[in-house]
Amino acid sequence: MDSLRHLAAHLGLDLAAICLLTFAIYYPRHRRRDLVPAYLALNVALFTVVAALAEVGGSGGTALGFGLFGVLSIIRLRSDSVQHEEVAYYFTTLVLGLLCGLPHLRFALAATLSAVLLLVVYVADHPRLFARSRRTVVTLDAVHRDPAALRADLARRLGEPLHWTVMEVDFVRDLTVVDVRYREPRPGDGTAPATAGSAQRAVPAWESV
Repeated sequence: MDSLRHLAAHLGLDLAAICLLTFAIYYPRHRRRDLVPAYLALNVALFTVVAALAEVGGSGGTALGFGLFGVLSIIRLRSDSVQHEEVAYYFTTLVLGLLCGLPHLRFALAATLSAVLLLVVYVADHPRLFARSRRTVVTLDAVHRDPAALRADLARRLGEPLHWTVMEVDFVRDLTVVDVRYREPRPGDGTAPATAGSAQRAVPAWESV
């Protein structure tokens, strides 16, 4: 009976933690409904397997649970592109399931560690943290041989360039592909990016960082 109450308490902790992560932190910020059931299912499935293996096989079952965690950690979600921050949520769901599923871990310690995980994710992915920092891949219909000219062009189009990498230069078609990290200008500061009527064309693939 005590073992059953212990399991129920850890299951309740796991469900509370994963619901906070998914419905209070992840979905309001990223709005990807398709990943919500994936996060919930992965978390509860890992919790169930770890708890069951530990009950059946003792410490060997726990070791198998860690092995399962390692296998799940290398799964690539190939159905759609997944951003780096969504991969961070993916690993957090796995860690929460493994942490709460360990049968010999004291409830208070499991709750504390889960709270630390949730707090770190909440702060690290907060919209106000580096709010104006962006990353994009831009195709310019110009070839800049001078880095200063390239920087000025990027600044005119996007904002202040923080770092960039020239990925491709095509002298035949007069194109430059640049992976750039930049800081968006503040509204009303007079340094708005170039509009669509500019002499040169930029084709970005937007991605926040």
